[in-house]
Amino acid sequence: MKTSYPPVLPRPLVEHAVRNALLEDLGRAGDITSHATIAPEAQALAVLTSREDGVICGVDFIRAAFQQIDAALEVEIAVADGAHITAGQEIARIGGNARAILSAERVALNFLMVLSGIASYTARFAEKIAHTNAKICDTRKTMPGMRAFAKYAVRCGGGANHRFGLDDAVLIKDNHIAVAGGVKQAIEAARNFVGHLVKIEVEVDTLEQMKDALDVQADVILLDNMPPETLVKAVEINAGRAKLEASGNINFDTVEAVSESGIDYISTSKITMSAPTLDVGLDIVVR
Repeated sequence: MKTSYPPVLPRPLVEHAVRNALLEDLGRAGDITSHATIAPEAQALAVLTSREDGVICGVDFIRAAFQQIDAALEVEIAVADGAHITAGQEIARIGGNARAILSAERVALNFLMVLSGIASYTARFAEKIAHTNAKICDTRKTMPGMRAFAKYAVRCGGGANHRFGLDDAVLIKDNHIAVAGGVKQAIEAARNFVGHLVKIEVEVDTLEQMKDALDVQADVILLDNMPPETLVKAVEINAGRAKLEASGNINFDTVEAVSESGIDYISTSKITMSAPTLDVGLDIVVR
């Protein structure tokens, strides 16, 4: 049995993102509503609860948001990232200074709701194709500044990550091919440029282009906007030589048929760009 460890977010990334979010929210004068209405010494207990079923993601942001505002706040996390939760289930409790809790509430919820939404939507896609060997993958279509977190959420939801940026893998697309003069020319030029550890993927629109890519041993071939019946033919032609990825117009209604063609990966921006947020609420219990 293969070992599969859970995804991990580097703590400095979380702390930096939360700090910037708090600075944006607090502005120049801080939380004037809480300061105007709540006594400085007032204490409270806050309970974070999911209002719908889903997959949780972003608990590190809860802890970072509240403790950056006030290190004395007690943060108790009840669930781990990647856990399937139900409506009404408790996610965390935060106890301590009431002003501090309310000042950090929105930042904590924003990260948690968005990332849990991505994880939950990814899980729906992953479950839809679980009867096949295909893996659902994200793309580079993410909110600027949020890519590492969105891709982490995809993994929490049972998906896999595509490349993180322009620098960690070669993906030769149609415009590269047009300028380079052809599929073979582009792949050969890329192989001569990058190191031996860098994978080379090429996007193709036709089975003829795919054959050209196989002739020069592309590592991964992206089959763009091909219907399931064409994907089946592509799998037969490939005969296991390269990894095959399907992309283009992949949504919840089409993903199952695409996965059943026998391809290895399915990449879609839907899981990061179209995921609805998970509804999470924070309720105060006055001490």
